[in-house]
Amino acid sequence: MSHRPTLVTADAIDRWLAPGATIIDARSEGEYAEDFIPGAVNRPVLNNEERARVGTTNRVDSPFAARRVGAPLVVRNIADMVERHFASQPKDWSPLVYCWRGGKRSGTLTWLLREIGFDARQLSGGYKAFRARVNSELPALAQRHRYVTICGCTGTGKTALLGALTQAGAQVIDLEGLANHRGSLLGAQETPQPTQKHFDTLLWNALRQLDPTRPVFVESESKKIGHLQMPDAMRAAMAAGDCVWLDVPLAARVAHIRNEYAHFVANPQALMEKLRPLKVLRGAKLLATWQDLADRRDIDALFASLMVDHYDPLYTTAIARNYPRLKDARRIDLPQVAPDALRSAAHSLVA
Repeated sequence: MSHRPTLVTADAIDRWLAPGATIIDARSEGEYAEDFIPGAVNRPVLNNEERARVGTTNRVDSPFAARRVGAPLVVRNIADMVERHFASQPKDWSPLVYCWRGGKRSGTLTWLLREIGFDARQLSGGYKAFRARVNSELPALAQRHRYVTICGCTGTGKTALLGALTQAGAQVIDLEGLANHRGSLLGAQETPQPTQKHFDTLLWNALRQLDPTRPVFVESESKKIGHLQMPDAMRAAMAAGDCVWLDVPLAARVAHIRNEYAHFVANPQALMEKLRPLKVLRGAKLLATWQDLADRRDIDALFASLMVDHYDPLYTTAIARNYPRLKDARRIDLPQVAPDALRSAAHSLVA
């Protein structure tokens, strides 16, 4: 076996993106947190502090001094990860290893793994080459599919219907799931959203696995989901596709929102903290009404007013602007946002 690292280009990594393969991200934990190749595990050859130390030495002193400082750190870290993570791997194990761009970190790790006898490969150009592939392919991937966009006012169970469609065997992309945000003022989750780069990577990875001969169901979204930007190509392709409109009685919508935002039901004042910025848009009088309902813990009336007086006008205006084919949408009446009703709607759409 050659002891030189075997280079793999970014457009030839698909077999490592399949289940069961191993991708090793040799960058620092800070670099990994920004974005990484789907499925990659982080095994830093230099951690954040060590990388900063080596970089400072390189700038202040010289590249030689930086290598002299970095070499023992790299050797110790690789020895530790071999003992802790790689020692039990079979001889035919074939991980793909990458770092940022230059290849020194991933090259060293790949070389040692191959010295042991593993069929390790190194990503040529590193993460930067992978990122270039995502940027290059994402617009075309977004536009090669035919989308059916699920539309409906707040509380109509659009995301829940996507789940039912998945169970019914349909192709689905849950954009809010990828963005880790429910797409509204109240939509922030307990865990932070991914970076824009990682959202792009997640969307690219989801799109590339879909069959372009079958429709893809998505939920209507605006230009931004939380702080993340929807790719222009994706928005344009969704706007050109078909729409489905969900009609759900207000009482059923309120019941669904109560379930989705149970933490606000338990703490109405926390909800009011989220709503205070709406004073400029909706006025002091409506905000005072909401505050009174929160004080009286009349959460159903508060949710109903929030939908009717705030979200519905915003949504109907935006949806008509963003989806020109909305007027031809197939309408689905859901008496309630419940599993049986969603399952029935999903099967009718798939059929």
